[in-house]
Amino acid sequence: MPSSLRSCRNIDDLRKLAKRRLPSPIFHYIDGAAEDETTYRRNTASFADCDLVPNILEGAEKIDMSVEVMGCKLAMPLFCAPTALQRLFHPDGERAVGAAAEKFGTLFGVSSLATVSLAEIAETIRTPKMFQFYFHKDRGLNAQLLARAKAAQFDVLALTVDTIVGGNRERDFRTGFTTPPKLTPASLFSFATHPGWTLNFLKHGKFELSELKDYVPQGSDKPVSVQDYFTGMLDPTMTWRDAEDLRAQWDGAFCLKGVMSVEDARRAADMGADAVMVSNHGGRQLDGARAPFDQIAEIADAVGDRLDVILDGGIRRGSHVLKALAAGAKACSGGRLYLYALAAAGQPGIEHALGLLRDEVERDMRLMGVQKVGDLHPGMLRYRSR
Repeated sequence: MPSSLRSCRNIDDLRKLAKRRLPSPIFHYIDGAAEDETTYRRNTASFADCDLVPNILEGAEKIDMSVEVMGCKLAMPLFCAPTALQRLFHPDGERAVGAAAEKFGTLFGVSSLATVSLAEIAETIRTPKMFQFYFHKDRGLNAQLLARAKAAQFDVLALTVDTIVGGNRERDFRTGFTTPPKLTPASLFSFATHPGWTLNFLKHGKFELSELKDYVPQGSDKPVSVQDYFTGMLDPTMTWRDAEDLRAQWDGAFCLKGVMSVEDARRAADMGADAVMVSNHGGRQLDGARAPFDQIAEIADAVGDRLDVILDGGIRRGSHVLKALAAGAKACSGGRLYLYALAAAGQPGIEHALGLLRDEVERDMRLMGVQKVGDLHPGMLRYRSR
C-alpha cells in the first residue's frame, strides 16, 4: 500500500488525497452539491445531534456485522451506493468498485450513467448487485435498460425518484464540469497541472456511458453537464403508475431511491416495493431538504415491518452506521465515501475506505455492548435537539 494511502485514517483524509490528484472540475463534481450546499453538509452533521448510549459488561467478543437486505446477505451493514461516471475519477472505475465490494462481501450499486457495461460487470463481479434505473423520456431506452439489467441478472432494481429535473449544482457551473470533460479557460490550468489524471484519461480507452451511448450522444460523444442531462433526458412526468409498471416488469427485489417522507414510504410499501432508500441524492438535488438521518426513525417506525429501510447519504464514520441502524435502518449506503477513495488510489483506495469503516463498525459495536446488528435499538440513542 502506498504511504500516502497508509496515512489516510478516515474518509476525510481520502477526500484530501483525492483533491490533490484530481483536476478541479472533476473533484468538485464529486464534492459539490446544490445551491448553498446546506443539505449536503447537514447529511453528515445530523449524526452529531444524536448521542450513543452504550451498555456495559455484555461480553461482546464475537461480532456479527452481517445483514440481509433486499434479499441479499451482506457481510457488513454498509454498501456502495450507485454513482455515475466512475471512470472519470480513476481509469478502473466500476471495475475497481465492484471488485472491492466483492472482497468485503457487500452490495455493489451501478448507475444507469455507468462507464462499464452491465454485461461486463455481470461476467466479472459476483457480489450482490443493484442497478440504479433513471426513468428517461425515451421509452425504448427504458425498455433496453430494463432488459440489460435482467440479462445481467442484477439482484435489485432501484428506481431513482428525485431527479425529474437537474439540481442547481453551482460548483459545476463555476468549474465548467461536463461529461466527457472539455477544456475551458477556467479548467485548462487545472487539467494541465494534473498530468497523471490527464494521461490516464487519454490512454485507457474512450470514455462513454456504456448503457446510454447507443441512444443518446450526450455524455459520451457530446459533452453535457449532469444537471442538463437530467433536465433534458429524464422524464419529469414520471408518476406512481410508472413506478408500479416498472415494478411489475422486474423479477427481483425492487427499491425506490430518494424517498424522504412517511407518506411516500407507505405508498412504496403499498405498491410492493421491497425497500426504500431514504436519500436526498447527496444534497445534489433539492437544497434545503431534510437529512436522511433526521427522517430515518419515523420512516422505519411507519414501514420498517413491511419493507427494508436503507439510509443513504452522509456516512463518514462507523458510528454513523450504528446510529442509523439503532434508529431503524436495515442497512446504510454511501457514494462519496468510496468515490474519494477511488480517486485517491483506485481499488486499493476503496478497500482501504471500506476496511476503515468496517473496523470502526466492529469496534464500536463492542464498545456499545452488542454482538450483532439486531441488538441495536432506539433506546441506545439520545437526540440533543428533541
